[in-house]
Amino acid sequence: EMMILFALTSDIKQSTDYADLDSLLYGISNGDKKCLEQLYQVTHTSVYSFALSVLKNHHDAEDVLHDCYVAVWNGAESYVSRGKPMAWIITIAKNLCLQRMRERKKAECTSQEGWELAIPDTDMLTMEDRSILVTCMEQLSDEERQIVMLHAAVGFKHREIARIMELPLSTVLSKYARALKRLKQYLQ
Repeated sequence: EMMILFALTSDIKQSTDYADLDSLLYGISNGDKKCLEQLYQVTHTSVYSFALSVLKNHHDAEDVLHDCYVAVWNGAESYVSRGKPMAWIITIAKNLCLQRMRERKKAECTSQEGWELAIPDTDMLTMEDRSILVTCMEQLSDEERQIVMLHAAVGFKHREIARIMELPLSTVLSKYARALKRLKQYLQ
C-alpha cells in the first residue's frame, strides 16, 4: 500500500539525469526554445506538485508553474552548474510561492481536486489508489506534505530539502519519519 506513495515519482527520475538538465539549461541560456520545452516536459510535474503543496490552490500553483518557467527562460544565463539543476528550479518555484503567499496573505485549504491534479496519471495508479493517496496526503501537516512530496515525487535528498525549506536537517528527518509513520498507520 505504501507503494502508491512512490508512484508519485516524477518523470525526472525515470527519463533523465541532472547532467541532461544542465545541458538543457545551457541550451535555454542560448535562446533554444526546444530546450525549454524539453525541460518543461521533464520537470513540470515536480514543480507543480511542489507549488501545490505550498500554496494549496490549483490555480495559484498553475500560475507559479508558468512564472517559474518564464523565470528559468529569463534567468538561465545566470545559472551556475553545480550538479543540482532541479534544486535551482525548485528554489525559483519556492520564491514565487512565497511571493504569491505574501500577495494573498490568506492560506486556502487544499481541495481534493487540487491534489488529484498534482498526482501524475500513470498506469501504476488506479482511480482507487489515487483516491487513497489523496486522502493519505491530507492526513499530513503542510510541512510534512511538502517534505514527502520533495523526497518521494521530486527525488531530493533530505539535506537538499532542509536547504530549500530553510529547516534544520534533523527537523526534516524527524518530520519525514513522522509523516511515513502517520501514513503507515492510516493505511492499516
